[in-house]
Amino acid sequence: MAYRTVYIFRHGESVHNKKHIFSGWSRSPLTKKGRNQAAVVGRKLKNKKFSMCFSSDQDRALETAKIVLKYHKGVPIIVDARLRERNYGKLTGKNKLELEKKNPRQYQIWHRSYNIAPPGGESFKMVNARVAPFIKDLLKIMKSFKVNVAISAHGNSIRPLRKHFEHLTISQMRKIENPHDKFWSYRVKV
Repeated sequence: MAYRTVYIFRHGESVHNKKHIFSGWSRSPLTKKGRNQAAVVGRKLKNKKFSMCFSSDQDRALETAKIVLKYHKGVPIIVDARLRERNYGKLTGKNKLELEKKNPRQYQIWHRSYNIAPPGGESFKMVNARVAPFIKDLLKIMKSFKVNVAISAHGNSIRPLRKHFEHLTISQMRKIENPHDKFWSYRVKV
């Protein structure tokens, strides 16, 4: 029985992360600290072998993937919009701390509810539904080509990935945090 490995990492700190702003699908470049965090992940993955890297189509994830791949010449980046960050709708661009201070209960519902989406945005359930077909396709690719892969994504698009690979409940998935300078690896039977 053979196994392959998937390596998952979050983009480095973005300008919006630093300022506690809901980024969602808006553009938010990496900060200097974010580029350094991506370099840390790159060094941690330096001696790992993978044949391809999937990335969200958002700049901060793509830039992180390119920094990580500095040690993996020739590894292609396959862009997949299903790995995008959660769409925060009308909360996009708003300060999290100010919203939480103004209405803590409503903030928690929009921020961490599984079923309830912020106005015009996506709930965790919707993100889960978007990422699930990606996971199915990923497993097919890994099994068909017997390859290790890397994934550069976002805090909220990583949650369903970790839910799948770690066999988490919805409640556990909602509570996990995904640091900018860490990676998660999972073995897949091929």
